[in-house]
Amino acid sequence: MPRRARIYIPGLPYHIVQRGNNRQACFRDRADFRLYLDLWQRIARRYGTAVHAYCLMTNHVHFLVTPESRDSISRTMKDVGSRFAQYVNRRYERTGTLWEGRHRSSLVQSDRYLLTCYRYIELNPVRAGMVRHPGQYEWSSFQLNSQGETGWLVPREEYLRLGRDAGERGSAYRDLFSGHLSDEDLDLIRQAAHFNQPVADEGFRKGIESWFAVDLGHMTRGRPRSAQ
Repeated sequence: MPRRARIYIPGLPYHIVQRGNNRQACFRDRADFRLYLDLWQRIARRYGTAVHAYCLMTNHVHFLVTPESRDSISRTMKDVGSRFAQYVNRRYERTGTLWEGRHRSSLVQSDRYLLTCYRYIELNPVRAGMVRHPGQYEWSSFQLNSQGETGWLVPREEYLRLGRDAGERGSAYRDLFSGHLSDEDLDLIRQAAHFNQPVADEGFRKGIESWFAVDLGHMTRGRPRSAQ
């Protein structure tokens, strides 16, 4: 059965997940993490992919992004992924595939779920038991977003509405992390990532299909493996 064509709508946010092949480690030390982030900063800007949040785990990555054009995300992922795989193969004298097939992507209903996706992404190390608070994890965007000064990240309007200035936004953002995500939100985001489906309600889904003349498909029954 042919793979469903990946459709990206410019100006709308997406949650992107990419895993290491067979869930093996993609990052072995600090230099690997730093190089990967450096690639993202340079290449995302080149192809018009605005990055809002990210988290680099040992064997997979999460990004929340908005594409400027229909191929911005695909070109960014392809270029970053291939360059980093070449680096890893050279450095560790390995061969073969680093990444597990194509990345997964979920269109995000921004007014309802965007800030939830920020939290989902940056709480990954907490759910994995690596740290007790997201601010203790070095390889995520939490420290930038929680300060209100987002550095190389591009804030979306939903984030900017958290406060009138950087101090207010940072404080309000930190308050979002005072509790855990609900099981319902966790399941929705995990299912959406697993099946490349929107993080959205049914009304939003139908509206997107109608406005942009696209077929978003449907989620398959069954609970996916935890995406953290």
